[in-house]
Amino acid sequence: MRKLNVGAIGCGYWGPNFIRNFIEIPEADLRAIADLDQGQLDHLQTRYPSIEIATKDYRDFFALGLDAVVISTPPETHFSIAQECLLHGLHVLVEKPLTINSHQARELITLAEKHDRVLMVGHLFEYNSSVHTLKKIIESGELGDIFYIDAVRASLGLFHPTLNVIWDLAPHDISILNYLLGDVPLNVSARGSACVHRAVEDVAYVTLMYPNNLLAHLRLSWLDPHKTRRITVVGNKKMAVFDDVESLEKVRVYNKGVKAIRRTDTYGEFQFAYHYGDVVSPYIHFEEPLHSECLHFLECVRQRKKPLTDGYNGLRVVNVIEAAQRSLKNGGRAVPIEPTPVHMLNGHPSSKAVTNGIYIGG
Repeated sequence: MRKLNVGAIGCGYWGPNFIRNFIEIPEADLRAIADLDQGQLDHLQTRYPSIEIATKDYRDFFALGLDAVVISTPPETHFSIAQECLLHGLHVLVEKPLTINSHQARELITLAEKHDRVLMVGHLFEYNSSVHTLKKIIESGELGDIFYIDAVRASLGLFHPTLNVIWDLAPHDISILNYLLGDVPLNVSARGSACVHRAVEDVAYVTLMYPNNLLAHLRLSWLDPHKTRRITVVGNKKMAVFDDVESLEKVRVYNKGVKAIRRTDTYGEFQFAYHYGDVVSPYIHFEEPLHSECLHFLECVRQRKKPLTDGYNGLRVVNVIEAAQRSLKNGGRAVPIEPTPVHMLNGHPSSKAVTNGIYIGG
């Protein structure tokens, strides 16, 4: 079986992780890298001598006979680079967010379909075995009816000069929530503060309302003394926590809860029954999520399969963030999520159901 020839565009913060993974995968031949930093290019070629081409101009890739590229450049450049690569017949894996507005995301989806190319977005946590386990727990009914979900993604830095903390961190949690619930939010409200750089919010609180009055809340911060990556799911039977900072027990299920019981001896009054049971941490076989993501991309390219995190998946996340930005600029007012136009999704293999005019893929 022929190896797939891959190029990596962007070798800064996240790019080297992609480079390492594609080099380690036997089915891939990472032949070329591109970045504006010559020192970083030299460093990576020294570390990985199998890299044939290191260039400051990714357009040099177009003459190399590559099959695919992975893009991990600043988000505001994703659209233009991905567009050029698709036009030159390359399959594209682009780091989150797919683009910085929904119009650009739709253009890339249309272009990929026109040229029969794979377009995939790096929503990493949808390839995380702990998140898969949490989804199975929710779908099994073990937690009961879900009351609400609380997510915290905070640490000190990294600060982005132009895009705020919502664009940087929220794609992770929005993609996780959409995946866990198999649905998309109906509306969003957001408030934030620009503490360090007065033009860019570095702290934000985002509230998402999903169907069936399911509330989800995100706390996002570049300005926190503790690195926190935690999602709490509260049901009427049990509660579950996914803590990505934990080294071993990343998912815990708490047999805790409370019920309101109407008293028969007093009109209109309730008493509350609390229960406290065991805490269980299921065994989870660990695989590096990024490695799984890269393998999935190569499989989709080779077999022309629809990626789990395809362009439509990326568009749904961008739609939510766009609405959150509008809410942020309007004092936290709730903003409806723009539906993905049905005419764009008719017949697409990701469509399983239609909810409020929005196709929900799986």
